[in-house]
Amino acid sequence: MEAKEVTLKIDGKDVKATEGASILEVARKVGIEIPTLCYSSALEPFGSCRVCSVEITDARGRKKVVTSCNYPVKEGLEVSTKSEKVLKTRKLLLELLLARCPKVKKIQDLAREYGVEKPRFWIEDVEEDCILCGLCTRVCGERIGVYAINFANRGVEREVTAPYHSFSDDCIGCGACAIVCPTNSRRIQVNTYPTLPEDIENIEQKFLKGTKDENFGVYSDVFAAKSSVDGQDGGVATALLVSGMQRGLFDSAIVVQRTEGYNSEAVIAENVDNIMKAKGTKYLRVKMMSKLGELIDKGKKKIAVVGTACEVRAARKIQKILLKEFPDVEITIIGLFCFEAFDYEKLKKETKKLLGVDLDKAEKTQIHKGQYIVQIDGKEYACKVKELNDAIEKGCAYCDDFTAKLADISVGSVGSPDGYSTVIVRSDVGKRLLEKLDLAKEDANTEEVTKLSIFKKKRATKNFAPILQDMQIQTEPQTEQC
Repeated sequence: MEAKEVTLKIDGKDVKATEGASILEVARKVGIEIPTLCYSSALEPFGSCRVCSVEITDARGRKKVVTSCNYPVKEGLEVSTKSEKVLKTRKLLLELLLARCPKVKKIQDLAREYGVEKPRFWIEDVEEDCILCGLCTRVCGERIGVYAINFANRGVEREVTAPYHSFSDDCIGCGACAIVCPTNSRRIQVNTYPTLPEDIENIEQKFLKGTKDENFGVYSDVFAAKSSVDGQDGGVATALLVSGMQRGLFDSAIVVQRTEGYNSEAVIAENVDNIMKAKGTKYLRVKMMSKLGELIDKGKKKIAVVGTACEVRAARKIQKILLKEFPDVEITIIGLFCFEAFDYEKLKKETKKLLGVDLDKAEKTQIHKGQYIVQIDGKEYACKVKELNDAIEKGCAYCDDFTAKLADISVGSVGSPDGYSTVIVRSDVGKRLLEKLDLAKEDANTEEVTKLSIFKKKRATKNFAPILQDMQIQTEPQTEQC
């Protein structure tokens, strides 16, 4: 059904628009600016800050103040964006926001536009920087599909946080929450891990060493290797863990181990036997960071973490936090190449549908040269990885890191001969981990790694575009349209 066109007035100007569009959308299209704080065109309108309030007159001549971001236009509607009532409403709202966040420049500037230099209301916390607009929670849920953060408590105790105020097991560190935040609030970063370009730069300078490549990240060496461990591809990740444990480089490691069937979970390995039980790649995203918190609570100081890019980002951000309180904590991070991870139940369903086999009976799974391979009773079943789109974790589409760039050492099958793993050394910690490790080495095909790195980055850029759109609109001059 074709959308109906209506005519309305905005500030006395006749405007044609699609029925059902919001007043804010229509106003912006004709060059009439309305201030917003909690609005993003990439998300469902929420109307929490109410700064976008306007006054409307309906067909019956009745007037009222509404939030323009979620009020639909209709035939004959009259809108005033600058009436006396609107200006008074916005002024009061901004005065309240300034009392909540007195040091936030964006609030200061907006309040000043409406004649508010200093609020009349009580300032409870001069360092507060969160206006509780909900943009961060909404982008995390609606767009990224992760739901790592949400509102907690009520009234003056209301805040944005991860469940139970603990290290988030769900946050993928994509940075969307920080990107959309109108006040650059840092509150949620205590237990979540938004990793923006400046964060990456800081982590690289602090923990990594080598040449920086746009697609590989920081590295000092790249090669293909095979260990004596009968693990995934060259078994290098397992060999690194075993060697590091035996040499005392760490006394605990967070690894992923199969539980019932193919389902997997993060476990703490404190000896070589535990490590060997976890060998082999599981293409599932599991909850890991709470295990890191658990080890710190137990007083562990030397810890290894094995994970994909999102888990590596989280581990690095936690490491930065921990070093402030525990300067003797040593965390060794082994990153795994990852294009995307899967949801267990969905992957099991797709495996049954596409291959006709029960994933829980798999002896081994592998993704190799675009093929998803399941081995059961010595027989291999395969399909194209792209046929598994319905099983992919939603957040993966927003991750631009294929090679786990912030790890001490990264390992993956892409770019290496059959039976070998590609190894990227990124830090002195990574070099030390390789010492005394007996590996058969070959040259790695870095072009293959680069190709997938670029592809993943382009996919993330495309998916982030709608989220970034409003930020670009705010910096570009508005042009009036007829």
